[in-house]
Amino acid sequence: MSPDSAPAAQEPDIPTAHAAPPGLLDLFLAFARMSLAGFGGVLVFARRAIVEQHRWMTADEFNETFALCHFLPGPNIVNLSVVFGSRLRGIAGGVAAFAGLLLPPTLIMTVLAIAYARFGDLDVLRRSLAGISCAAVGLLIAVVFRMMTPLLKRMDPLALILMLGVFLAIGVLRLPLPAVLLVAIPVSIGATYFLRRKVAA
Repeated sequence: MSPDSAPAAQEPDIPTAHAAPPGLLDLFLAFARMSLAGFGGVLVFARRAIVEQHRWMTADEFNETFALCHFLPGPNIVNLSVVFGSRLRGIAGGVAAFAGLLLPPTLIMTVLAIAYARFGDLDVLRRSLAGISCAAVGLLIAVVFRMMTPLLKRMDPLALILMLGVFLAIGVLRLPLPAVLLVAIPVSIGATYFLRRKVAA
C-alpha cells in the first residue's frame, strides 16, 4: 500500500464529535416529546431529535443502532429507546427513555379509546383517521430516505446491494421476514468482516 493511500484507508466512516450526554430527566423529556409529536410513528421525530437537534448520535450510529433494534423482538422504536438510553446512562437511562416514550401516549390513548368507544361511528372521525394514516405513510417514506443518505454518500456497493436485495425479497417477492433475516444477517456480517480485513491488510 502506498504512503499516499494509507491516511484515506484509516479515515473514519463517521464523525466522532457528539454533544454532551443527556441526564435522566433530559432523556425522559426528549422521548416524551418524540412520542407526543409522533402521530403515525415516532421514528421520524426520534431521528430528528437524536441526530439533528441534540447531536447525541451521528447519522451512521443511529442507522446502526436502529438496525440492531429492528432485529430484536418487540416494537423497533421501543427497543431503540431502551438501547439508546442504556448506551448513554446505563440501565437507569434505558428506563428513563422507555418511560418517556410510553407514558404520555399511554395516558392519551386511554382517553381517546374511551372517546372512540362512544363516538367511533361518526363519519367525520373515520375520515380524519384516514387522513392521519396518509400523513403517517408520508412521514415514514421521508425518514427512510433520510436514513439512506449516509449509505448513498459513501457509495458503499455492499450496503446498497444488501439493501436492494432485502427490499426485493420482502417487498416484491413477499418472502417471510424471518427467512430473509436468517440469510441477510450472516451474509452482511461476513461480507463486512472480510472487506474490513482486506482494507486493513
